[in-house]
Amino acid sequence: SLRISRGGQESDLLLTPRYDESSRAWRLGVWVRDSTAGIGTVTFVVPGTLAFGGLGHGICDTSSGELVPLLRGSVSDVEINSVERGVSGDPGELHGIFVSGKRGSVIANTENGIFGVYSSLPDALAKKERIAVGKRSEIHDGDAVIYCTLGNTTEEYSVSISNIGSKDSSSKNFTVTVTDEKLLELTGGIVQGMSGSPIIQDGKLVGAVTHVLI
Repeated sequence: SLRISRGGQESDLLLTPRYDESSRAWRLGVWVRDSTAGIGTVTFVVPGTLAFGGLGHGICDTSSGELVPLLRGSVSDVEINSVERGVSGDPGELHGIFVSGKRGSVIANTENGIFGVYSSLPDALAKKERIAVGKRSEIHDGDAVIYCTLGNTTEEYSVSISNIGSKDSSSKNFTVTVTDEKLLELTGGIVQGMSGSPIIQDGKLVGAVTHVLI
């Protein structure tokens, strides 16, 4: 007897196994995907609670494209070891390896990103000053910066904000164009793996990188 969730509705099923002669085993005909992993960028950490968010989009199933239901998850550090530059028609990608050891827990996988709690404040943030969150009414066309980790350090790169929308979807509200010559040389612009990179304008957090335009 199995309880399943399909389309947001739960129901009970009774499955009868069949004997598979080739493997000499009883089989249900059920394919179980019980784990997944991904590399992304943490957008913010709240020092008082150690809560964090990696905004942009959640982890989706590679076959269906659907958001993966999450029971529990863990956070690990990642070492970025190479960058595949983006070109027209190909978004490019950051490549990295997971560092052993758990740094925190993931508690929600949503359409707008990953959320969780760190076990301790990351070393890279220990001496950073807090910044305020900008209101929608404060965002304007013009210069801004994004923070990206392309190696072992996080650096600031210049961008330009445009096409600010007031009625866009929850995950697409304005366009970010990379203007920093160094970042353009390294990546060609925005690449996969940079989702979540915080966008700072006038000293305030106004958003995060979410999608790559190819």
